[in-house]
Amino acid sequence: MTPRTAHLRETLQERLGGLTITIAPARSKHFEMRALEGALQTRANVLGVPVAALDMETALANIELALSAGRKGYVCMAAVHGIMEAQRRPEVMRAYTDSLMALPDGRPAVWVGRLQGHQQIEQVSGPQVMLEVFRRRAFAPYTHFLYGGKPGVAQELAARMSRQFPWARVVGTYTPPFRDLTRQEERHLIETLCRLRPSIVWVGISSPRQELFMRQYLDRFPTTLMFGVGAAFDFHTGRIRDSAAWIKRAGLQWLHRLVQDPKHLFWRYMRTNPAFLWQIGLQLTGLKNYAVQVNTKFATAEDVSDCDSSADLCTPSCG
Repeated sequence: MTPRTAHLRETLQERLGGLTITIAPARSKHFEMRALEGALQTRANVLGVPVAALDMETALANIELALSAGRKGYVCMAAVHGIMEAQRRPEVMRAYTDSLMALPDGRPAVWVGRLQGHQQIEQVSGPQVMLEVFRRRAFAPYTHFLYGGKPGVAQELAARMSRQFPWARVVGTYTPPFRDLTRQEERHLIETLCRLRPSIVWVGISSPRQELFMRQYLDRFPTTLMFGVGAAFDFHTGRIRDSAAWIKRAGLQWLHRLVQDPKHLFWRYMRTNPAFLWQIGLQLTGLKNYAVQVNTKFATAEDVSDCDSSADLCTPSCG
């Protein structure tokens, strides 16, 4: 029985007056899966993007439960840029709504969530989540694969994480081109993952490319979870300086990033930030409604068919 299942059993025992509860191994995973599905129901509506209304500890508990139960899925980081891309492109909105969780990566998502009554919501950023998963020994049984970054960055990050957290196992890295993969590149990547079988694939490419990538490849990768963590690779290798806590609380992290990379970020912020303020104002005043659609797919790694050695591409259960 996993620690998470044991915790859930103890909680039920408390609620049922100390009665003995036995969870058979065959039912343990089902029990964990249902508990996870229930834990993911509380969401804020940010322009139609379902943002998980939680804090870091709850997010990590859900991640641990998903890994333990074998719940395949991908985790998005909901910041202003990605949310606005979802308004312009239906495929990006589908990538958010089909995710296991869209975490409140930016302060605006937190503010909107609290205005909607979710007082427990806190900022949960991609770099923070990545660091905590590597740091905590509860995740030591799971392996990692790093996908993203400029040449050499993923390898440097793997080395740093391994030195800092010796119990964390990075089994491989891949530096993708700044474009869609060719069929040959795609096949090579999937064959590599079929051989390494990582528990987690960290995707460090720009948004919304990473959201579209995860949605496209989740069912073809032999992994349980994928995380779209954006610039986390650059944060953790020192290429981007993180901002102070008070800057984050004030919602000025975008300005801190802009000062470091004005050439790349100026026009992005000029296009997205005013548009976000306008549209969120319409939503919060009730002048415009944004419907939320949430994925109800309930799948595990075992739900994927076996790999056919004659097929063009491997599937997650290939051997």
